[in-house]
Amino acid sequence: MTEDKMTPLRERMMEDMRIRGMGDKAQKSHIRAIKDFAKFLKRSPDTATPEELRAYQLHMTDTGVTASTFNTRIVALRFFFGMTCGREEMKRFMQFRTQPRKLPVVFSVEEVSDLLMATPGPGLKYRAALSISYGAGLRASEVCNLKISDIDSDRMLIHVDHGKGGKDRKVMLSPGLLNLLRDYWLEARPEGWLFPGNPKINPISSRQLNRAFTSAKNMTGISKPATLHTLRHSFATHLLEANTDIRVIQVLLGHAKLTTTAQYTHVATKTIKDTVSPYEMLAGLQDQTLRRGLE
Repeated sequence: MTEDKMTPLRERMMEDMRIRGMGDKAQKSHIRAIKDFAKFLKRSPDTATPEELRAYQLHMTDTGVTASTFNTRIVALRFFFGMTCGREEMKRFMQFRTQPRKLPVVFSVEEVSDLLMATPGPGLKYRAALSISYGAGLRASEVCNLKISDIDSDRMLIHVDHGKGGKDRKVMLSPGLLNLLRDYWLEARPEGWLFPGNPKINPISSRQLNRAFTSAKNMTGISKPATLHTLRHSFATHLLEANTDIRVIQVLLGHAKLTTTAQYTHVATKTIKDTVSPYEMLAGLQDQTLRRGLE
């Protein structure tokens, strides 16, 4: 696995990942991680000893590898040794690095509106794509891989096929978003992919969508450290602020764990602002105490 050519070991690992049902992005991430370990080891990674595995983790720490990258590589190594090599005992010599959880950046409704109106042309293609990201809470890859047949105007649903983790789900299709999509379809007449790339047999790429988002963000003068994924964060937060049940939001986002969705409770500022502090109950009680003292 130290070379670019397909070795039997890498081929076996790729087969194991396909059996597990991993997506292309996850597979590439795992392969990169094992290649990095092989580069450190300077020989085939399946021959590593527990001490060498420990040395690699120290190496990542000393070279300033971020906690996120560190943990991503540990996940890949656990899969590699446990599944591909059949060396389950090696997992005992790996540990994840804890990292502080940062609160997601969220747009206000006004900022979302300004950003979508500033989305570059030609036509409505990118505005429609970014509007789906916010209006349905879809990830960039999920927007890119939408097909025309995924838009169910009869039931007012959007079908998301093979989302993160290979899971399918359905999300709502709002009337306003449907009107925009109809205007876009009449203008562009896409076939197959809802947002075709170049050539049209391929879907639009996440990179193209990110460029459109960045251009719109710059045009509106938004200074927040926002990314395309911020539209998805904003979707969840605005639903929470509208008193939508958090379990419904979990289903719409396709989160496996409720704790992942619960992070939005920390940034739902309208909900926080409108929550009455228990201190307010003290005022009446304190008045009663004063009256009793006067009596």
